[in-house]
Amino acid sequence: MALKSFRPLTPTLRFAQLNTEEGLSSKRPERALTEFIKKSGGRNCYGRLTSRHRGGGHKRLYRKIDFKRFDKVDVACTVVAIEYDPNRSANIALVQYADGDKRYIIAPKGLKTGDAILTASKSVSNDFQVGNNFPLHQIPPATKVHCVELFPGRGAQLGRSAGVALELIAVENGKAQLKLPSGEIRLVNPDCRATIGEVGNGDHGNAKLGKAGRSRWLGKRPHVRGVAMNPVDHPNGGGQGKSKGGGGRQQLVSPWGQLAKGFPTRRRSKTSSSLILVRHNGRPPRGKK
Repeated sequence: MALKSFRPLTPTLRFAQLNTEEGLSSKRPERALTEFIKKSGGRNCYGRLTSRHRGGGHKRLYRKIDFKRFDKVDVACTVVAIEYDPNRSANIALVQYADGDKRYIIAPKGLKTGDAILTASKSVSNDFQVGNNFPLHQIPPATKVHCVELFPGRGAQLGRSAGVALELIAVENGKAQLKLPSGEIRLVNPDCRATIGEVGNGDHGNAKLGKAGRSRWLGKRPHVRGVAMNPVDHPNGGGQGKSKGGGGRQQLVSPWGQLAKGFPTRRRSKTSSSLILVRHNGRPPRGKK
């Protein structure tokens, strides 16, 4: 979707760039496919703040997304509407199957109302249109896919955000090779299902909110930089003026001393590390040469 700008009648509109609603349905979401979700405000079960900068925001209904699609194999369906989803960056598509059942799926780029899509077990040469769902071993190499399973039957876990697409490199030696948007190349079971095309709403990351209030509507509370605080409040605080390191040459950390940048967050003992051929930085996984 394209971004729209506004006449600079107010300071807010001068810099705002927001997604257009072109092609989106204006009707209410399908009631049977929604449920209430309680907001946490960043608190855990004891009421203690564990995730900062969360709170407030507009009320939302959660849309139940069909990430599996394997229980409707070889049943034709039609796209009824493309809708906005406040719970994710991508838009969603309401599809209706031939038996009358309705489901929500992630809307790929190029999918329009009235299009016919299919979840199939076997592919034909002309079946690889946007929105169709197949096992990876049925998809030709160099195809862009999204909503990819990591384990057969578990449901889509990779490639669900706006504008994201994975590339199927090859299927050989009983494994499918996928190139992720980060540059990482990993192996996946070829029986895992994937949807053809890339996720729509690719301009989501380029939008400019224009004012602090719009960020509060999204449930985001203000974020104060550590270098702007006093030494008693943050390890990066203090100093006689502005400094990138926060008064000294210490690294950027959280208020409790946890490294904020450049700190490896992946556990070395993770079993799936053996399935990674190339890491996102272009290097082989740890322990491999």
